[in-house]
Amino acid sequence: MAEVVALVDYGAGNLHSVYNALKAVGANVKVTADASVVRAADRIVLPGVGAFKACADGLKAVPGMVDALHERVEIGGAPFLGICVGMQLLADRGLEYGTHEGLGWIPGEVRLIEPHDPAIKVPHMGWNDVAIMPHARGHQVIEEGEAYFLHSYHFVSEDPYHVAALTDHGEGLVAAVSRANIAGVQFHPEKSQAYGLATLERFLEWRP
Repeated sequence: MAEVVALVDYGAGNLHSVYNALKAVGANVKVTADASVVRAADRIVLPGVGAFKACADGLKAVPGMVDALHERVEIGGAPFLGICVGMQLLADRGLEYGTHEGLGWIPGEVRLIEPHDPAIKVPHMGWNDVAIMPHARGHQVIEEGEAYFLHSYHFVSEDPYHVAALTDHGEGLVAAVSRANIAGVQFHPEKSQAYGLATLERFLEWRP
């Protein structure tokens, strides 16, 4: 039987486009707000668009979901992919509309993009390169390419080793993070055409 990919439904906004992209690459996807489904899943995808606080509150409001994610991913070792704000929620905290607690799986915080050059626009929106960090070359999910971004806040990692890729928007911004069986991408694979679909395919084949 094909592996089950749990796509966590917590009112994150880009759920259906991520579902369609996963189905397009052959995933056996279950859209779920049921913690028991997440505990039993082979792989887990956490989408997300909008404000960090709204997404964090939405995730915590789903009964048992944060505990289920912890048990299945951090303890059970299931491959995990966070997308956009789903990646940002891996941080200790987000600084949008105050300070708000994240999952704390990858130490760091999510801050407003504040470019030194006033010609650099915020939000960072559109197509941009994904450049792999030297220590992450050969990562089974994250590869170089061009992806679609849309965000005003960025992940600042405490440990540079957790940064798998950067993108340039006036300065180097984190495009992807990784630790053990956990990966996250700031870009939208569901909007990144061939590169995005290839990223999801690699996630389905990942054996961390």
